[in-house]
Amino acid sequence: MAESDFPGWHGTTIIGVRKGGQVVVAGDGQVSLGQTVIKGTARKVRRLSPGGYDVVCGFAGSTADAFTLLERLEAKLEATPGQLQRASVELAKDWRTDKYLQKLEAMLIVTDGTDLLIITGAGDVLEPEHGIAAIGSGGNYALAAARAMMDSDKSAEEVARQAMGIAADICVYTNGNLTVETIGG
Repeated sequence: MAESDFPGWHGTTIIGVRKGGQVVVAGDGQVSLGQTVIKGTARKVRRLSPGGYDVVCGFAGSTADAFTLLERLEAKLEATPGQLQRASVELAKDWRTDKYLQKLEAMLIVTDGTDLLIITGAGDVLEPEHGIAAIGSGGNYALAAARAMMDSDKSAEEVARQAMGIAADICVYTNGNLTVETIGG
């Protein structure tokens, strides 16, 4: 197998739900190598506290790449305490223009309890509609399920957990071993 044929380690489905003054980020625990499950209990949702301000991050894509991006985001947050949007834009700029970072294959969902953002390697910092952000191979399934539940009486955490459960039932790259972090409210 040529080095360029290596399928890479991939962490997959993450969802962020903002509802009722809270934001919940949930991620499954599956890490796949090609078509093989390597680990089912990975923790792809993290709480950072640079400068004393809590930020919750979830990642999908290549695991090592995501950790590199999380370190860079934390440095940006330390440079601009309490300014998630500004730090995210600065990370996205670097990601798009730096030759090393351009090769990273991951996406991030980040929130400080107020902003809910998706950061991509294309230089995008997106604030999703309807208070729901989803990334990874099962992201579209989780997004559709969460949107269907947003008008219900369910809390942000209940919506996120049930949406991830539905994604895990449909997507072979998503499992039901969840890490859930709540911020705000």
